[in-house]
Amino acid sequence: KNLFKTIKGLELPDFQRMTYQEAMTTYGSDKPDLRFEMKFVDLSSSMKGNGFKVFDDAEIVLGIRVKGGSGLSRKQLDNLTDFVKSQQVGAKGMVYCKFNEDGSSKSSVDKFYDEGKRNQWAEASFCEKGDILLVLSGEEKQTRKAMSMLRLEMAKRLDIINIGDYKPLWVVDFPLLDWDEETQRWHAIHHPFTSPKTEDIAFMEDDPGKVVANAYDMVINGVEIGGGSIRIHDRETQERVFQLLGMDEKEYKEKFGFLLDAFKYGAPPHGGIALGFDRLCALMGGDESIRDYIAFPKNNMGRDMMLDAPSKIDDLQLEELSLKHKSK
Repeated sequence: KNLFKTIKGLELPDFQRMTYQEAMTTYGSDKPDLRFEMKFVDLSSSMKGNGFKVFDDAEIVLGIRVKGGSGLSRKQLDNLTDFVKSQQVGAKGMVYCKFNEDGSSKSSVDKFYDEGKRNQWAEASFCEKGDILLVLSGEEKQTRKAMSMLRLEMAKRLDIINIGDYKPLWVVDFPLLDWDEETQRWHAIHHPFTSPKTEDIAFMEDDPGKVVANAYDMVINGVEIGGGSIRIHDRETQERVFQLLGMDEKEYKEKFGFLLDAFKYGAPPHGGIALGFDRLCALMGGDESIRDYIAFPKNNMGRDMMLDAPSKIDDLQLEELSLKHKSK
């Protein structure tokens, strides 16, 4: 707050607290931009069971209300559909429903849903006259991710983001572990030294996916400015986490024996946070890229033009360092 007041002359509002689960459910992102609305609405119950196979076969049907969006043209909506179907977003398509100023409604799937059903959508999504409802469906994780990208894209196209507005928040209560289907094992969301919530330690034996971490991220305007956690400070918990990550006793003692031995002598509860100073500077400077804010910027080829790096190393330097070139 002091930085923003001193440098920008702004009173940064109080930091909102939001759980990871709430952020993912409402915005599809663990770093949501709160400068505009468009919260997700689960429309599965009102849209399934009407013969529209796309919705009936989907794990979830999500919608966002776009205020004043009923004036979007067919060309603009087709362009949005192309956006969500792009490789970057990965959705299979988009359904929309306009709620016109005269009280009528028109959707891209009127063949399956009458006006009574469309009115139910309006009620569920809090749409009013002049609004448009944008809908995506499919596998839940992918659909939430795609809707998050559509939400941000709509805000940019409608130019409703106030550049001088700052909405800070803490995102807390991240899962400790994430299951990887490909490798069939657990992975640490942050790192293997993050402490689980005391009340969740019992889940580590039978249901590791339920364990919540003592981890937190600082987010401003959809940018993760910093992240941190309370660390594990007892040997038993640390060994159990290593085991859940697929390490056997020999492996974790070989790699982290020094840490486990240190815990024998008692370690106080401790934690911290790492700030992305370049991201903070870019945010305060009103830029999306950190390229002009990092100490040694690189071009799109990964070269440092100021230092001319990477550059060729002569044979004498290689010999001094006991290194040699390896041709590919």
